[in-house]
Amino acid sequence: MSVTAPAPVALFAYNRPVHFARVTQALSANPEAIATPLYVFSDAPKRDADRNGVAEVRARAHALRGFKSIEIIEQRDNQGVARSIIDGIARLTAEFGRVIVLEDDLLPSANFLAYTNGGLALYEDVEHVASIAGFFFPGSAPLPDTFFIRGADCWGWATWARAWAEFEPSAQKLLNELRFRGLEHEFDFQGSYPYTQMLEDQISGKNDSWAIRWYASAFLRNRLTLYPRSSQIQNIGADGSGVHVGKSDAYHHDLWGTAVSLEPVPIQELAAGRQAFARGLRGTNMSLGRRVMSRLARLTSHSKRAK
Repeated sequence: MSVTAPAPVALFAYNRPVHFARVTQALSANPEAIATPLYVFSDAPKRDADRNGVAEVRARAHALRGFKSIEIIEQRDNQGVARSIIDGIARLTAEFGRVIVLEDDLLPSANFLAYTNGGLALYEDVEHVASIAGFFFPGSAPLPDTFFIRGADCWGWATWARAWAEFEPSAQKLLNELRFRGLEHEFDFQGSYPYTQMLEDQISGKNDSWAIRWYASAFLRNRLTLYPRSSQIQNIGADGSGVHVGKSDAYHHDLWGTAVSLEPVPIQELAAGRQAFARGLRGTNMSLGRRVMSRLARLTSHSKRAK
C-alpha cells in the first residue's frame, strides 16, 4: 500500500447548522484532519424559509479550523442535491484523483479518515473496486472486518477518478441495460427493496437521485465497494428535523467507530455481506429500509434531510 497524503474531503451542506457543526467537529477529531484539505459545498437557498439556515451554515464554515486547508464553495443559485454532488465530486477527482464524500447529516467516527484513506491506498490500482463505503447496517451476523459487495453506496464514502469516470448520468440508459440483462431482482437485493423503482422514479422526475445512478453504474459494470463490519458513519438526519424522515435510532451501529483492520481481502463479493445488507433493508422494513431509500432518493427539496 503506497503512502500518500490524505485525500480531500468534499462536504455537502445546506440549511442545518447544528448538524453541520456536529459533523465538522467529529471530522476534525480525526488525527488525519490536520493534513486533509476540506471543501465545503454550500448550496444556495431554494426558498426564503431556508435563507437563515444557509447563512448560518456558511458562517460556521468560515469559522472552521483544524484542517490543512478549507475552501468554501458558496453557490449563488440553488443547484439541487444531485447537481451539487455530481459536480463537486467531478471537480475534486479531476484535481486530486480521489475524494472522500460526506454530507452534513453523516457523522463520521474518529477512525473514518484512517479507514477511507487506507482503503483508497490499498485498492487504488484495482480497477474492479469502485469505492470505499463508510456505513454498514447494524447487525449481529459474523463478518470479517472488511468485505466487498457489488455496486456502490452513498453514506460517507470515497472513490477515485478512474471509478467516477464510469458514472452514467442517464437513468434511462441504466434502466434499459438492467432490463435487457434481466438483473432487476438482483439489483433490488433479491427483492429487499425496489431500487429499480428508484431509477424509474428518477426518469419520471419523482426524485433527483444521483446515488441510485451511481449504484447502478457500478453494479452494471460488476464493480465492488468495500464495506466495514463496524460502521464508521452514523446518520444523524433521522432526528425529526427532516421532512421525509422521522425520528429513529435505527442507524446507530453497536460497533460504530471501532477501528477497522485494513488487510487485503479477496476481490470478490462476499455472499454473507450481501445477505447482511439485504437483511438490513428487509428486516427493518419501514423503520429503516424505507428511510434509507428515502434518503437515497435525494428529492430536490433541500428542506429535509432525507432527500
